[in-house]
Amino acid sequence: MNSEKEEDQKAHIADVTALETYDLMKLFVGILIAQAWQHLGLRVRPGTDKVDKDLERAQVSIDCIAFLIEKLEPHVTDQEIKEMKRALADLQINFARIRAEG
Repeated sequence: MNSEKEEDQKAHIADVTALETYDLMKLFVGILIAQAWQHLGLRVRPGTDKVDKDLERAQVSIDCIAFLIEKLEPHVTDQEIKEMKRALADLQINFARIRAEG
């Protein structure tokens, strides 16, 4: 049974490493968006009932998202960039609101 799980993990890793660089960057943006919402304390951590607020980590996630979007912009569709920028703006607005609340 453990060997099946290990094989599944290896297959998943192989799938991810087979992705093209810009596809990986889009995947990272999605992961960082989810992490930022969790760090803002606005989403429950998966697999738990916990909500943890860590504004320092939220800021780092948001900064990384902005950087990746900048690098991705010439290489993805206008619609993809628009969606990523909308998500980034939502995060930035919520970050500013939460930080102002103290």
